Amino acid sequence: MSATDALLSLPQTLLDAFHQLLAEYPAAAGWYTTLVRFLFPILALLILVKAIRSLLTVPHLPEVWAYLSLPNGAGAPLTHWENTLGRSPQADVVLEYPTISRQHAALIRDPHDQWTVYDLDSKGGVAVNGKPVEDAAPIQYGDVLSLGGVETVLLPVSPEEKAERRKRRKQEAKPVSPWGSLILLTVFQVLTGIQLTLSEGAGATPVLPFTFLALTLLMWAYFLTLRALRRVGFEMETIAFFLSTLSLAVVASSNTPALPKQFLCLVLGLITFLVLGVFLRDLERAKKIRWLMAGAAIGLLGLTLVLGSRKFGATNWITIGGMSLQPSELAKICYIFAGAATLDRLFKKRNLALFILLTGACLGCLALMSDFGTAAVFFITFLVIAYLRSGDWATLGLITGGAVGAVMVILSVKPYILARFASWGHAWENASVGAGYQQTRAMAAAASGGLIGVGPGEGWLHVVGAGDTDLVFGMLCEEWGLLIALLAVVCVVTLAVFAVRSCRTGRSSFYTIAACAATSLLVFQTCLNVFGCMDLLPMTGVTFPFVSNGGSAMIASWGLLAFLKATDTRQNASFAIRLSSKREDAANADLAPKVSPEGEE
Repeated sequence: MSATDALLSLPQTLLDAFHQLLAEYPAAAGWYTTLVRFLFPILALLILVKAIRSLLTVPHLPEVWAYLSLPNGAGAPLTHWENTLGRSPQADVVLEYPTISRQHAALIRDPHDQWTVYDLDSKGGVAVNGKPVEDAAPIQYGDVLSLGGVETVLLPVSPEEKAERRKRRKQEAKPVSPWGSLILLTVFQVLTGIQLTLSEGAGATPVLPFTFLALTLLMWAYFLTLRALRRVGFEMETIAFFLSTLSLAVVASSNTPALPKQFLCLVLGLITFLVLGVFLRDLERAKKIRWLMAGAAIGLLGLTLVLGSRKFGATNWITIGGMSLQPSELAKICYIFAGAATLDRLFKKRNLALFILLTGACLGCLALMSDFGTAAVFFITFLVIAYLRSGDWATLGLITGGAVGAVMVILSVKPYILARFASWGHAWENASVGAGYQQTRAMAAAASGGLIGVGPGEGWLHVVGAGDTDLVFGMLCEEWGLLIALLAVVCVVTLAVFAVRSCRTGRSSFYTIAACAATSLLVFQTCLNVFGCMDLLPMTGVTFPFVSNGGSAMIASWGLLAFLKATDTRQNASFAIRLSSKREDAANADLAPKVSPEGEE
């Protein structure tokens, strides 16, 4: 046998040796499963507790990009790339002068540190160096900006202050080290691979354990590469890799042949996460392709209408070369990208109307596809984006009322949808047949798992394909236990809380809107999946982010995470923000004021 043949046969040789060892000690498999059932929840807590605590408690210090010198001698810091000026308490810079309107003007910075002032239909007008501004005009450092006759001056941040602020951000908003959690997650993945190989028995193939080995190598390669590039703050990725590990376990338990495809989609999802994050670094470039992304969202849904096949009651799958794709999952990324707007766009009167048209086209396609679960997710995302773009509760109320009316019409013409609503809250009354059959089986399986589960691969709910449907939470509860299932939910909620907290100091409204929309989508989708499985909401067919079996859903989940990562303003934490060179860091260190232990310079 050649060296190449020996190398190719090594995985099977190792697996055969593993099975032979089990044959010699038949009780070992049972003892191992019993041990890891108690060990998995402990490991999960140790893996996640530092990441979750860091995301929930780390301070988000505002960045200062310039100052506005006021007539009283004070300096108002401009803490965003886009700042509103006016008497309104909601303005970024509050100017309490009677001649200034509530929303008087906007000062907007581009990535090249060039500023533009916009007149927001103020009564007192805006002028730069005495020259009236009709709509917008560039403004340089040192220029006099007149707002309703009140003169201010745009001033730069001194190099010394920049260096001091950078140093403070590194000290006070320092992310936790990822290495302890990463080592524990590696142990978690290895134990999971062994357990699933044991549960597969004699029919196990080398694909199963080596897929988990490949996941571990991919994870370490990502962390080491990003750390070598001087990046910090890996809490989001730690959570995403933990949930992705559960996803591979769900697939291995319910549909082992699909495991390589799910891992491949995880790799594609990670690539999407990196590419989208780096692309978001250039806000001007991102703004230019917004219409392209809007067209892509409609195009993906329209393509599904033409080429899609029906599965689980909805025409939302396209089969290419034996592989099934769900374009509506990828359309979520495009929709949020197109829906996010920068402040200069928020004051355009037509901006919300065009977004409503985009949403109507997407919802219309989803309705024709009978994918009402995804339509509900899109609609909630629309409400979040529309509110952040307009703050107009009256308009949103009318739109919501119209949507409720549309739902009533749909229920009257789609009997199977009405049947799902009719069985909502009455699953046990139809436990043997009808719409309640799936939910009662899922709830019974979840109850049988208890707090620690029966062990990965040892349940029975996977036999009915729960990993591919919105019963995956019941499968998690059965095989992994209630503790880990709830931890998975807490992970998604933690990402949402982090997004809300970080958005308060966000650089641009584009990042803020996109992150809030992405987290709203993830949280709402999780609620539909979990509550539908437990008969607290009607069954909708939506996936559990990162966890459910589905390559398109995995790619979409990682892609949506990029919007959250872009809002992380901690020093060197987000790859969406360009790193300073080592020479710049050295220069900033020389400029930073030296502080004694007593706090005196």
